[in-house]
Amino acid sequence: MANIDCNIEIKKYHSIKVVLSKTQQDAIRGHRDNGRTRLENGLIKTNHPLPYLVASQGSYATRTMAQDDENDYDIDDGVYFEYDGLLDNNGDELEPKAARKRVKNALYDERLAFDAQVKNNCVRQYYPAGYHIDLPVYRTTWSQDILGNEIAKHELASGEEWVVSDARAVTKWFNDHVTQELKSGDIDTSQLRRIVRLTKKMARSRKAWKNKTTSGICITKLVVDHMVYVTDRDDEALRSTWQAIRDVLAISRTVRHPVQPKNLAEWDDECVGFFKDCLSENLKHLEVLDKSDCNHEMAMKAWNKVFDTDYFNDFITDKKSAASLLQPATFAAAGLSFPNKPIVPNKSSGFA
Repeated sequence: MANIDCNIEIKKYHSIKVVLSKTQQDAIRGHRDNGRTRLENGLIKTNHPLPYLVASQGSYATRTMAQDDENDYDIDDGVYFEYDGLLDNNGDELEPKAARKRVKNALYDERLAFDAQVKNNCVRQYYPAGYHIDLPVYRTTWSQDILGNEIAKHELASGEEWVVSDARAVTKWFNDHVTQELKSGDIDTSQLRRIVRLTKKMARSRKAWKNKTTSGICITKLVVDHMVYVTDRDDEALRSTWQAIRDVLAISRTVRHPVQPKNLAEWDDECVGFFKDCLSENLKHLEVLDKSDCNHEMAMKAWNKVFDTDYFNDFITDKKSAASLLQPATFAAAGLSFPNKPIVPNKSSGFA
């Protein structure tokens, strides 16, 4: 494995260039909350029943979103109605597309730059900053088991069908893995979350890659399935996990859904294949770490290539500057002040 310890540099890159800033988080959360208020007011105005639940889903809920230079963020906010809440004026159940259209109409506000759009699996609201909020529409029916316990069946308005689905189960699946990891003694925050974010960042680090690579949930599932934990070494954990994923995808591109009996990707999935090629390309860049003559500068340049950035150049400069400095005692003896250490920003753990 790597001869050069790059853990500090990778963690700083994650904190500054990968985790969304508090300003970004607050802006997204504010638009999400405003959208919920608009939906409620719009439904009340048209005398339609309100959802009994609106719940965050996807990478927002699992806190695995990664920074994007173009603010191209996909925030999922599921809207759950009782079965009787999605009926037409005649008391008949709404078709899936009609249910999505009702939500779309309720979101209308002339002050917004863009009208909401009806998509195949959701209602999408774009914002000028670049990101969008997706509102999947669900209906819920209730039944009882033999013990009298209530059982909820959630159906997503998908295309022309109502499909049994509930994205909150995916959130629980991921958070259960994080909980298991933390119980095993991981320090500070979850290494699994960091590796997922870093992998998403890599997969979308080139503009040309964004529309070719696989989905966020696919990346998350692959990382969870093949995560290699390395205490106090995010750089080694990241590289080892990528190697494990690459080796598996070289045999089969099939990726199972984390909670449903179906596949996220089939054996011939082109997006998963592209993602595997991206991993292979970047793992090739990191092979320099295994060379006996590898130094800190060579390691930093390799990580620059991996994330298509010049961020790690700062660490090359710092390292060279530090090597040329005299010891503090020498500065004191000469009557000089010792140079100030660079300020290291606090880490952010993601959405609350």
